[in-house]
Amino acid sequence: MASKTISITLKVWRQNHTNDKGGFVTYQVPGVSPDQSFLEMLDQLNDTLVTEGKDPVAFESDCREGICGTCGFMVNGDAHGPERGTTICQLHMRSFQDGETLTLEPFRAKAFPVVKDLVVERYAFDRIQQAGGYASTNCGNAPEANSILIGREDASSAFDAAACIGCGACVASCKNASAMLFVSAKVGQFALLPQGEPERAKRAIKMVSQMDEEGFGNCSNTLACEAACPKEISTSWIQRMNREYMRASLFSNEK
Repeated sequence: MASKTISITLKVWRQNHTNDKGGFVTYQVPGVSPDQSFLEMLDQLNDTLVTEGKDPVAFESDCREGICGTCGFMVNGDAHGPERGTTICQLHMRSFQDGETLTLEPFRAKAFPVVKDLVVERYAFDRIQQAGGYASTNCGNAPEANSILIGREDASSAFDAAACIGCGACVASCKNASAMLFVSAKVGQFALLPQGEPERAKRAIKMVSQMDEEGFGNCSNTLACEAACPKEISTSWIQRMNREYMRASLFSNEK
């Protein structure tokens, strides 16, 4: 027996390019299966638009595994939609009701210029990571698993920070467009590991400085970033980054 379908009304932000004014356009999407993913529903809309000779809605790639985060945009004001710990590509239409109206818009931040429609440029995150440099430890061939001993607690915490996929949901959900959750995860991840020790001070100073240079705001302390993060990164990493930055500023010659 075929599953019941639903009808959805979409108010989608349409913008041809970065300097275009842009605006919302309303579309009706009937015959949506609750088992469809959110992006499959958008594909369905785009098939209709193409058939009608209209420009399809632009959105980013769909890994369907929640590992890249490039699919991210706002659904009714929520980054990646209403389900916690879920990226857009993993969101399913069963999360919505028949006849519901959904407002889709790109992540809003000065450092995330809109490329087209729901697609934004996140190169600012790449530049922040590049500012942190690379680990200078000569790894050579793969070492024996136990040649560098790392405590279980530190290893587990580093893995938690490494789960950050750099999607930008934290920035989009913050009223100050702060990138501190993203940056703190990257700074904290390597600060806990012996391989990251040689550049520890340099990394903290340079990544925070690059974050400020990109135009991201300061932490608003509302924890909106943690609530929106699809990997549920804790804001405790921001506290750790602040300590790392203060320590490097006071006791290091790094600029």
